[in-house]
Amino acid sequence: MVPSALKKQLAPMMQNGFVIKRAVFQNCLELYPMDEWNILMGRMNKLNRFRKKNVDFIRKFTAGVKTVEVDTNGRLLIPRDLIGFAGIEKEIVLSSAINIVEIWDKEKYEQNLEGSSESDFADLAEEVMGNEDFDAIP
Repeated sequence: MVPSALKKQLAPMMQNGFVIKRAVFQNCLELYPMDEWNILMGRMNKLNRFRKKNVDFIRKFTAGVKTVEVDTNGRLLIPRDLIGFAGIEKEIVLSSAINIVEIWDKEKYEQNLEGSSESDFADLAEEVMGNEDFDAIP
């Protein structure tokens, strides 16, 4: 079941559907609104397919991709192969990742968050965001 608060946020995107796929860096799933997926596929379509690395990347990135919809009862049916990939056992966590939603097994999600210390996160935040000039962003 998709929580009602999230369902309200996703309402404008529900009629177009979603794409669900394996995450690249973690054993979780990524739920893309169809519009976001189409933007990403447009970028990937520009990759030169005469470069082996590009073809290998496209194949692995799109492995197991499925289109899904939230049904009238607010349920999202996750295909079994993707449940297996993410190691979903019982409870799940839906986590916002800006323009997509990550779907995690609850225990794996908590282990992932506990796996790094506050100082590790502070260092990561500085490295990733510290050089950005937020005043220059329109």
